[in-house]
Amino acid sequence: MSQQGISSPPPPLDVAEEVRDFYERMPYPPPLTSLDDHKKLYRNNPGRRRVLFHRIWPARRPAASLKILIAGCGTSQGAMYALRDPDASVTAIDISETSLRHTRDLQQKYNLRNLELHQLPIERAGELARSFDLIVCTGVLHHLPDPDAGLRALRAVLTPEGAMQLMVYAPYGRAGIYMMQEYCRLLGIGSSASDLQSLRGALEKLPPDHPLAGLFRRSKDFWRPDAMADALLHPQDRAYSVPELYDWIERCGMSFGRWVEQAPYLAACGAMAGSPHAARLASLCPRQQYAAVELLRGTMVSHSFIAFRDDYPEKNQPITFDGDQWRDYIPIALPWTVRVETRTATGGVAALINRSHTFTDLVLAVEPFEDELLKAIDGKRTLGGILRYARVEGAKERRALTFFTRLWQYDQVVFDLSQVAAETPCPEKQA
Repeated sequence: MSQQGISSPPPPLDVAEEVRDFYERMPYPPPLTSLDDHKKLYRNNPGRRRVLFHRIWPARRPAASLKILIAGCGTSQGAMYALRDPDASVTAIDISETSLRHTRDLQQKYNLRNLELHQLPIERAGELARSFDLIVCTGVLHHLPDPDAGLRALRAVLTPEGAMQLMVYAPYGRAGIYMMQEYCRLLGIGSSASDLQSLRGALEKLPPDHPLAGLFRRSKDFWRPDAMADALLHPQDRAYSVPELYDWIERCGMSFGRWVEQAPYLAACGAMAGSPHAARLASLCPRQQYAAVELLRGTMVSHSFIAFRDDYPEKNQPITFDGDQWRDYIPIALPWTVRVETRTATGGVAALINRSHTFTDLVLAVEPFEDELLKAIDGKRTLGGILRYARVEGAKERRALTFFTRLWQYDQVVFDLSQVAAETPCPEKQA
């Protein structure tokens, strides 16, 4: 006790300890007690795993047993991966014992013998003394005191042929969040139930044109106390624009592969294709095009992408529609896209919507000729086989190739190139 009879304040925590303490008190995502729906999703559609595999590795045959690291697994992500892929060996790490306890409950409930849990910060992933084919780290690296150290630690345990699936915050769509984070700091708002209740009341009074108001409409769970705390009261986070993201991963020994959902970044998709600057955007190299489209869209709140080691021995995303190699690609429809019947003045008969897209302009219209091609996609036929099946010849082939390209750009299909890779020399490493 001090001389005045008042307890001295505890010594300040360093950032890493603050983050760990935050998640011990406010585990996020909200803990789940059941994964039955997730289990049913993959049991009823085993092709989902094939889609996820070829989105990362188009030219490889699906591996019998991947070694997967979930870095910063939260309350359920490790259990989900172990459940969806029983042949995989899944290791999940997190700094929060509370989060791991929730994951452990799911592990026991579903008898996940292929799941191993460790309380370990990402920066110390090397202590696992093993390497991984796939590392999943979504929504974590931007909370580290030194994201570079975290990403380098993950690279060190990634096999040379492996890949990372990463998600980090994007700055422009989070402008309102950063404004309110500063507001909460100025007022000393904490994560107690009473503070969160009063914070909600204040947010409900925000004007409709406040930069944060759009997130209220787009985020279904923002008003949950744990979600509100994670967004506005987190002790540490940063965001990366597209140029900053490229610079970050490259200085940490990684190279960019592709966006998990690429249509929002492409000048050829949605509203961007109708811009007066569409041709100028399309003329940019991919890196600059992505940066320009991020600025033009203005409301991206995160970036989800695939990355590879910078010494990856192959071309990491070998999909190209030049030459004739595309004829041997096998298109696989994404099971979470939907086809909506339409009748338009221009002759369209359907619209394709990827439910993972958050931008409503990314709808692909389908004409009768294209619809016949679409119906021939069964996950087995090559693009050349589809042309033969639909009896497409001559000048119509170019029109068909344009449609196949757009299906890929709009995230309606992924391609299995494993047969192509088996019959042709290994392509040179991507520059």
